[in-house]
Amino acid sequence: MREFLKSTRFKVLLAFIAFLVGIMIYSVTKGGYSLSGASFINTVTKPIRTFSNSISTKIEDIVDRYENSDFYYKQNQDLQKKIGELNKQLADYEDLKTEVEELRKLAVIKEKHPDSVFSQPAEILGYVANDPFKSFTIDIGHEDGITPYCPVATPEGIVGIVIEVSQYTSTVRTILSPDLSIASVCSATNADFGIIEGSVVTAENNMTKLTHLNINHEIKKDDLIITSGSSGLFPKDYPIGTVKSIGVESNGLTAYAEIEPCTDISRLRSVFVITDFSGKKETEYEAENTP
Repeated sequence: MREFLKSTRFKVLLAFIAFLVGIMIYSVTKGGYSLSGASFINTVTKPIRTFSNSISTKIEDIVDRYENSDFYYKQNQDLQKKIGELNKQLADYEDLKTEVEELRKLAVIKEKHPDSVFSQPAEILGYVANDPFKSFTIDIGHEDGITPYCPVATPEGIVGIVIEVSQYTSTVRTILSPDLSIASVCSATNADFGIIEGSVVTAENNMTKLTHLNINHEIKKDDLIITSGSSGLFPKDYPIGTVKSIGVESNGLTAYAEIEPCTDISRLRSVFVITDFSGKKETEYEAENTP
């Protein structure tokens, strides 16, 4: 002990403490305060107490986590379970909200077309791979009364026709395809008739084409094109799309118009199948399968 008191380390320590005390005394007196014995001790020991409290708090936190680790683990598991239940409830709510919205749309389309019979909303299961014309599969089939050549629509307008049916699913060919022809008319003039037939070029831009137009037509940009109902395969007066550009065919004898579908074919989530309508033409398939 005597050696320590005489050592250089002890002297340095005393000098450092004296320096700190001097700084504190200067700071207090500089502010115009006088120091009593108690306040002097408090001032001198404040840094030490602050440091000590900080260390003590950290140690208490560590000990608390160690001693109550099982409790905290169980509490965390309970919270995770509750979060999972809430997320499921939220998902169920969103599904119910979507279903209600689809039924509301069905009610609207039924009101507009009282002479048509509609399926329940059909969900899009997926688009046909490598098909530039966006054919897709829906989750209803024979069990739901679906047959080939039933028109397919959304509340906004016609999107295609059923071409293949299994027990629980169906495949739909869209109005972007050149293999689907729809007799159409301009709603603005009610006199300019044509045929909706897609092409590879127009399908790249999610467009279709109105062909076989009279060279002296009166169609204008943004006019609405609707089904004429003359073929018997599609009901009358259903929207198809709006005119975006007009031109003359290379033969110079007929005109054409590029049509933007009323419904974005590439972003469909659900559709309705029109199972029956006024003026429906019986197809060969239906004739063969009618008792």
